[in-house]
Amino acid sequence: LFNSSLDESAQELVFKDYFHIGIAVDTDAGLMVPVIRDVDKKDLVTLSKDLETLATKARERKVSADDMKGGTFTISNQGGIGGAHFTPIINKPEVAILGLGRGALKPVVRKDKIESRLMMPIGLSYDHRVIDGGEAARFTVELVQAFENFKEEDVKL
Repeated sequence: LFNSSLDESAQELVFKDYFHIGIAVDTDAGLMVPVIRDVDKKDLVTLSKDLETLATKARERKVSADDMKGGTFTISNQGGIGGAHFTPIINKPEVAILGLGRGALKPVVRKDKIESRLMMPIGLSYDHRVIDGGEAARFTVELVQAFENFKEEDVKL
């Protein structure tokens, strides 16, 4: 559901068989959202390089119209500029967008003990005509579990 679009004129849901993720980039000319294509077919190092290339092109205003089209889901990260919680706005025809804020160490109770943990605010906006609150909650829980279970050694060069 999160990788679909709503064709309002045909009144049908279009499921994508590809994953093209839009990445919001803060530029002097305002926010631009270039698209990393086929993210499901790339490893983390390749994705990181693609992200850097597209972000640089966007900041230098060298991003093409084709670079900005075809996203199936968008990620916006205001954490890099100090932002915390925010409500990202869906890029039509996409049906969802993820907003990430700046992580900060916070006291957290785990197993009856207070410990310091890095906490990152996230916000998920979604089109209720396609995605209900239960699906959004499950998506968020799975995302948090993926962050918590991420193994840094899997990506060390």
